[in-house]
Amino acid sequence: MIIVARTDPRDPQATALLQSSHALMQSLFPPEDNFYLSIDDLCADHIHFFTAREGDTILGTGALAVKDDYAEIKSVFVSETARGRGVGDAIMRALEDHAKTEFVRHLKLETGNVLHAAQRMYARHGFTMCGPFGDYTDAASSVFMEKTL
Repeated sequence: MIIVARTDPRDPQATALLQSSHALMQSLFPPEDNFYLSIDDLCADHIHFFTAREGDTILGTGALAVKDDYAEIKSVFVSETARGRGVGDAIMRALEDHAKTEFVRHLKLETGNVLHAAQRMYARHGFTMCGPFGDYTDAASSVFMEKTL
């Protein structure tokens, strides 16, 4: 059974998974188009970090960065061995449920233009395309999506 719960991003398994995510993003996109948060950034008070576990093994990560008038989905990543098992969907449901407890009305995210599986997952969860938001610029390798709760 997959359990999603708030976790410290400094948990060794979470950190290892995040480092794998960062390495993948660095291999796919130029440095100026990588917008992932560092482990330290994920520890900020306005960031709510979650992991999905099966037993004692962390399979995926996700975070909710609460802003003034929206929250941004960040750091959604599933280990290669756990893909296709519903881990990403479980994380997305947990992030949305948590956003509601924070009285968030709008969710936004930025993902890579070549991350087609991620884009399909976000669309399944009701996200639609939008333009850049916050501090983002219109980068060629970025796709921006949003959802109203």
